[in-house]
Amino acid sequence: MAGTVYNFAPDAGPRIAEDAPQAPVTRKGAIRVEMERRLREASSRGVKVLILRAGDFFGPAAPNSAFAWLVRRRSGAVASVWAPGPLDVGHAFAYMPDLAETLAQLMDREEALADFDVFHFRGHWLERGDALAGAIRRVTGTAGLPLRRFPWAVVFAAAPFSETLRELIEMRYLWRRPIGLDSAKLVAFLGAEPSTPLDVAVEATLSDMGLLGGADRAPELAGPALAAV
Repeated sequence: MAGTVYNFAPDAGPRIAEDAPQAPVTRKGAIRVEMERRLREASSRGVKVLILRAGDFFGPAAPNSAFAWLVRRRSGAVASVWAPGPLDVGHAFAYMPDLAETLAQLMDREEALADFDVFHFRGHWLERGDALAGAIRRVTGTAGLPLRRFPWAVVFAAAPFSETLRELIEMRYLWRRPIGLDSAKLVAFLGAEPSTPLDVAVEATLSDMGLLGGADRAPELAGPALAAV
């Protein structure tokens, strides 16, 4: 199962280990904790369980990722990038091809895994809230690409009419606090964590979205209120 950081409290920090206390503050986090509890119980009855936990997924063929709604597009190109939190707060991103490779390598060593095993995938820990915009500027060659504050006021105003926006507000803390994962156990087990350089990963993602000279194939921002701003 692909795990998330939802299981942990907002003050868990930027390097959360596998044995860290799970203290979710959201409904989705509580669901995740309960899912893992049930899987642990199942592992005592002969079901082998592997959880690979990671941050925000992004990459080719991931139209619903945070990356997709952070990028504003116009005429088949990136128009600007949203900054959903303070610029001095880091955020965890996981490039999906790297995550898939990690999972494949773990499964290749199934005999060495515990009946219930959890690994944390650190991925791309971006120390600042403007680091993603910086990578997009480098990849697109647009040094002046605008970085805009995400319109949370609009989201709050429209939330009573949109379940999607209410869910987005619930997860806002992920952009306001540095919540990341420690992959020391994974590195010790595999020898290294598969990692594509950030700019290469961003380029592949933007290309798949049709924002590097091709047709704009990416979906609009989730919800009518976001699509309008």
